[in-house]
Amino acid sequence: MNIIRNQSKSIAGRPVTSQRSVLLEIIRKAGKHLDADELFRLAKKKEPRISLATVYRNLKLFKELGLIADSGLGDTHSHYEIKGKADHYHLVCLGCGKIIEFDNQLITEAVSQVQKKTGYNVTSTQMKIEGYCPECQQKKK
Repeated sequence: MNIIRNQSKSIAGRPVTSQRSVLLEIIRKAGKHLDADELFRLAKKKEPRISLATVYRNLKLFKELGLIADSGLGDTHSHYEIKGKADHYHLVCLGCGKIIEFDNQLITEAVSQVQKKTGYNVTSTQMKIEGYCPECQQKKK
């Protein structure tokens, strides 16, 4: 994600910092949904002086700018990912916490029908399906 690096010297009136660049890069490369604590642990390896408060402030900024999305995926706290172009949905394992993303044309069509019937301009949709992954089902047996 070069959005921050491509800005001249500021983002939303704030300076581009190495910490902001590192945080966005970690989220982009994670390949999974990260919570703030996990992001902090990963960032601390690259930026030892980063604080948890800095992580939270920047997550808020990134969300306001539309760079990331946050999802409450079964926990009491949010998980973050780079905001994609298309809506997608999540399967969340109640056993191990694994999260699998999926898309579904039927959901997309349902949203389109809702827009037509209500006149709403839907800007995003969220769906979370909870259950047990095959591995956790095997462990339960």
